[in-house]
Amino acid sequence: MLNSNSRFLATQYFKLAFVAVLALAFVAAQPSSTAQAKPKKAKYGTIKILTTPGGFPVSIDGKSYGETSLDYRAFDLDPGLHTVIIMLPNGQRWTREIDLPAGRIKCVALNYRPSPPPSKSPCPYPVNISAPVTVTEGEIITYTSDVSYSGDSTLNYTWSVSPASAHIVSGVGTPTITVDSTGLAGQTITATLIVDDGSGDETCRQSAQASTRVPPQEKRIIVGREFDTCCSCSYDDQKARLDNLAVELQNDPTTRTYIFAYGGRTSPVGQADRLLARARDYLVTQRGIDASRVTMENGGFREEDCVEVWIVPQGAPPPTPTPTVQPGDVRSSPAPGTKRRNRR
Repeated sequence: MLNSNSRFLATQYFKLAFVAVLALAFVAAQPSSTAQAKPKKAKYGTIKILTTPGGFPVSIDGKSYGETSLDYRAFDLDPGLHTVIIMLPNGQRWTREIDLPAGRIKCVALNYRPSPPPSKSPCPYPVNISAPVTVTEGEIITYTSDVSYSGDSTLNYTWSVSPASAHIVSGVGTPTITVDSTGLAGQTITATLIVDDGSGDETCRQSAQASTRVPPQEKRIIVGREFDTCCSCSYDDQKARLDNLAVELQNDPTTRTYIFAYGGRTSPVGQADRLLARARDYLVTQRGIDASRVTMENGGFREEDCVEVWIVPQGAPPPTPTPTVQPGDVRSSPAPGTKRRNRR
């Protein structure tokens, strides 16, 4: 006579089992790479879905979105709780409620395959873990296990992650955990799961691993930019250009300006210093720019009087002047208000 366990196994033998694996990942909004641009607040979030194999009908919040594919399909949705349903063969379906914040991405990776017919003993049993192959540093990684266990015992889930700097955010003791990838750029996070049914039978103790790569972040090179160059300009023209500079500095208080003045080949003696003093007085006194944000430098000589203006973001190296005329080639005229002495 069959015992209750044998009858249960016999009943389940002909039923199709499936393996469904969920991988969720959160993506933080990246700051803009341009120092002057103000970030825009995201108005929606994104759910990405793929299945292996593809071709399963998918609906979100009761609305049909066609079929899944082997590549991620992206769905931009309003922030909030959304119900995702994927229809599987034989009337089975996979469903999850996903809380979607604005500006974030959550990924669903679903693997489906029929399980092999169970043996008379529920052990050994297959254990699989699904997770994203790569994530951006700072994302939350979801590792989801799929255990095809046909026994009656309650399974124990024991997770561990490496490297040691990785830590589990949630899900300890459950089939699914989340791991924070913050600070782990350039490393691979590996989640290891041990599942047992408490019987002490070694064949009922199974393990699996899944790894996610966190690529190193590319270092953004911060440089200053030449904002304006004015040669042989009138004072009114120079003031108009300095007005534009003041607006730029006020729009981004983290920047500073470097101003180089060049005397011309035949300019009066001290012309570059006079141009610098005039520009500094206008910016600080007339336009109210903090003097600590303004760096003035005599750049030497060019063919004609020039004022060169740079805007430099925080952390960028300072620019350097670029004279084009050697001091020995300069034939300066007397400074205004002085007379040239005749040589005897």
